[in-house]
Amino acid sequence: MRETVAGLAATAVLLAGCGPAPTTTATTTPTATHTTAPRTAPTSAAPTAPAQPLEAAYERVISQVLPSIVQITTPVGLGSGIVYDTKGHIVTNAHVVGQAKEMTVTLATGGPPRKAKLVKAFPAGDLAVIKVDDANRLRPATFADSSKLRVGQIVLAMGNPLGFSGSVTNGIVSALGRTVSEPQNPDSPGATIAGAIQTSAAINPGNSGGALVDLSGHVIGIPTLAATDPDLGGGAAPGIGFAIPSNTATDIAQQIVTQGRVTNTHRAALGIRGSTVISAQGQPSGVGVISVQQKTGAAQAGIRPGDIIVSIDGKDTLTMADLAENISTHKPGDRVSVGLIRDNRQRTVTVTLSELQPD
Repeated sequence: MRETVAGLAATAVLLAGCGPAPTTTATTTPTATHTTAPRTAPTSAAPTAPAQPLEAAYERVISQVLPSIVQITTPVGLGSGIVYDTKGHIVTNAHVVGQAKEMTVTLATGGPPRKAKLVKAFPAGDLAVIKVDDANRLRPATFADSSKLRVGQIVLAMGNPLGFSGSVTNGIVSALGRTVSEPQNPDSPGATIAGAIQTSAAINPGNSGGALVDLSGHVIGIPTLAATDPDLGGGAAPGIGFAIPSNTATDIAQQIVTQGRVTNTHRAALGIRGSTVISAQGQPSGVGVISVQQKTGAAQAGIRPGDIIVSIDGKDTLTMADLAENISTHKPGDRVSVGLIRDNRQRTVTVTLSELQPD
């Protein structure tokens, strides 16, 4: 499991929804203590009540969308995915795939596992596309225009939490336009998700890469993160989860499907590689510049290796996550004021942001 840091006003730690690798378990029958009771005449069972309008809507959406949800199993864990087209392409989170090039896919509606291969991952946005060898009976999902979402909309999260295939939870769109970041680890370079959808639908390990769906049966986002509260010992913070907007997911997926890679990230970049600098007191104190990419805004502004970036447009930038979140609120071509320390002196330079280049 991977911890991530949320760019919210309240301090929070996020846990990515990737499940552990499946294990083989034997089916057991629970034991019970039997008691003897007098026999009574059987009573007739009450008929099942007809579905209420909201229940009927849930049932319709689940039957419509669940066949488009799959479980993705790699050598080190499992997660979820959404059938993207009839050719066998499936969109998921990059952290679900991790370092794996091959994996197996199982439909939520059952059937034997199918072999799949990675087409391309876009770790900076925590998205990936895989392709199954056998595309028979795959039902593509319908994706909504996430720019039209409204806070308060009822949504369903579909996936495979903790390996329970085809699970569904409900909630609402709690907020829009959140920015959340993940720290670096072997499976992720530290993705920053701009414009994330916050939802109260329960998101647990294994839900990552699944579908957040509206009551029209359209995918509005890909559940990716669930919040935990460090003040509660890392326990879950109920009702706080985050999803990548469908517009972002389909844009990246379509580039990968048609071109084999991401050619336009639509995201701004400073143009440096760096790491968080820790002070003598053990606290983050800035972003140390390790290298500067040629022909980028940072290079043109004269930023050098060894500089320590401490602010963007006057906002403290004390960690790599801070830097990523600050830059993610801008577009390529925007001009920002970068505060930095060089030779123990603080100075400010103006940078025209470049476009984030895919790996």
